[in-house]
Amino acid sequence: MGTFRKSSHSSHCEYQGRHRFEHWYRDNQVYFITARSREGVPVFAGETAKQVFWDRFEHYTQRHGFVPWITSLLDNHYHTLGYLREGEQLGKMMRKLHGSVAKLTNDLLPDRHRPFWADRRDKGYFDGCIRDEKQCRLAYRYTLNQSVRHGVAAAWQSYPHTRVRIELDRGVKRALKLGAFMSGVPYKRYMK
Repeated sequence: MGTFRKSSHSSHCEYQGRHRFEHWYRDNQVYFITARSREGVPVFAGETAKQVFWDRFEHYTQRHGFVPWITSLLDNHYHTLGYLREGEQLGKMMRKLHGSVAKLTNDLLPDRHRPFWADRRDKGYFDGCIRDEKQCRLAYRYTLNQSVRHGVAAAWQSYPHTRVRIELDRGVKRALKLGAFMSGVPYKRYMK
């Protein structure tokens, strides 16, 4: 299984009646990662800002060994699904990626956007280890169809900021061969 660590050292799954937020740093995993700008501000509305994101995304994913299968960038958020061999690289990659994108994109904006990244719970990003083939296929299709879902394009193929690097079936086959799904850990949505 390799190394495994959670960002929360508590053994309690809940805090104040809600599921405790934590990042899992686990080797040999398929990860789904998503983040949005604070308050959904369209910080990536301009083409130059989108190019900043792609440049830094390519640089830091390569540097930290994250192999993106599919990534979709919209005006205020992104989603990516990919494979990470060394789980400890996740936090380093996200810190550098988000820090550099925030700085360089803020340099383009008329007013600085601080904090730059934040979801509804004021977390900088969400990451999840994919449990099985079903969840992987759902996350892949969800990411693939972001531009259509948000009314930006009629078909994902016509949207230049949805980038497919590894076809779904090829990725699933490789993940199964490597044992890169976090099987045995229940996923609430499947238990309904």
